[in-house]
Amino acid sequence: MSDILFRKDGWVFSYRVAGIAVQNGKVLLQKPTNEDFYAFPGGHVEFGETNEETLIREYKEEIGANIAVGELKWVAEAFFPWGESPCHQICLYYAIEITDEDIPKDGMFMAKEHMEGKNFDLEFHWVPVEKTGDIEIYPENAKELLLHLEEGVKHFFYKE
Repeated sequence: MSDILFRKDGWVFSYRVAGIAVQNGKVLLQKPTNEDFYAFPGGHVEFGETNEETLIREYKEEIGANIAVGELKWVAEAFFPWGESPCHQICLYYAIEITDEDIPKDGMFMAKEHMEGKNFDLEFHWVPVEKTGDIEIYPENAKELLLHLEEGVKHFFYKE
């Protein structure tokens, strides 16, 4: 299959989905080992794949976890640099629950990622929701959005 991630007229277009796993007052975030920022785990949708199928595949590939996908929570239109190119990304965020008992529910653990022919290490951290304001996290309004998860779908724009 092929990710819905392509270049056109000097731009990169990215169609991504991410999971919001909040369990025991902590949210699961990922961070490349060579970066200082955190993001919500997920990945690029492949052609012919549903958002739910993508999340199930990505969590299985990255951390070996089975998940239950819940409701759509956030719709993001993001514009940011992707290397030397501008990127236009659509990212849909879903509430998820990690259903595997053997996946750590606290602290940090490691995984590998492969994208655009490159391999890199990812750290996965369970961060107390009240501490999300103390770290650099994308989307930047995540701390506020996490406080209102039960209020229906939120749509937002992000431009760097």
